[in-house]
Amino acid sequence: MITADIKAEALRLGFDVCGIAKAEPVPLYLQQAYTRWIAQGMHGNMDYLARNLDKRFDPTLLVEGVKSIVCVAMNYYPVTELDADTYQLAWYAYGKDYHEVLKEKMVTLFATLKERYPQLEGRCFCDTAPVLERYWAQQAGLGWRGKSTQLIIPHHGTSFFLGELFLNVELDYDKPTENHCGTCMACHEQCPAQALYMDAETGLGFLNANRCLSYQTIENRGELSQEAQQSMGTSIYGCDQCQKACPNNRFAQPNTHAEFQPSEELRQMKRSDWEKLSVEQYRILFKGSAVKRAKYEGLVRNIKAASKK
Repeated sequence: MITADIKAEALRLGFDVCGIAKAEPVPLYLQQAYTRWIAQGMHGNMDYLARNLDKRFDPTLLVEGVKSIVCVAMNYYPVTELDADTYQLAWYAYGKDYHEVLKEKMVTLFATLKERYPQLEGRCFCDTAPVLERYWAQQAGLGWRGKSTQLIIPHHGTSFFLGELFLNVELDYDKPTENHCGTCMACHEQCPAQALYMDAETGLGFLNANRCLSYQTIENRGELSQEAQQSMGTSIYGCDQCQKACPNNRFAQPNTHAEFQPSEELRQMKRSDWEKLSVEQYRILFKGSAVKRAKYEGLVRNIKAASKK
């Protein structure tokens, strides 16, 4: 009963998919692959990814008493893309900051369930804690971790935000999703910076963040690498080329979430507008947006580099 209630309430609140996995330690092969990725420095300067590995690999150390992990996903595939003649933002940054949108809905989900089932205790996460989100989403039957490292949801594609609700009760668990990438390497072949690679020991897809355009244009606080400047094209915040290359996105449907739609002001931005972007305009344009992650200085740095193309 409670499992059905969780899923029904998640869909009612606007989540597109919901599944549940048993909370237990991550398999050793994945722990070792992740540790190799860190040891090789493939996480760039995102030092937080190297911290709390014990909790990242064992959810019971992150949240005491957790028995079940409820995984949810929200579609952000765009209704229409920004004009091809202007500078480009990653699809996920078109609307409001997904951290805030998902967290609010997840808190509401938990509060609603808590009213019905007072014995429930738990915590909500959305890309803000040491949680292997795509692994748990695969265990919960939402989809599989593709060679691009993104979660691929069958018949829906890759453009989804993920969130987790850790609960202290046993539930009915979904069957993990099998990997269906097969021999396809489209995401690797189309990556402008050649940032994707396969872990030799496990065959899992991994990302060299140092080369990735999303890392370079968002997380990198220094100068853009020469490789990034040469491969960024008109991208000034993030990159969606691996998503656009994935054949599973032929099934993608435009999202219906008002929070993820671009504002009219953003739609109207031309190259000349971007190239004279002021601090005040930046604040207005990206109030409540994930683009704030790059800060004004970072975005201007990216615009200047892209304008030389």
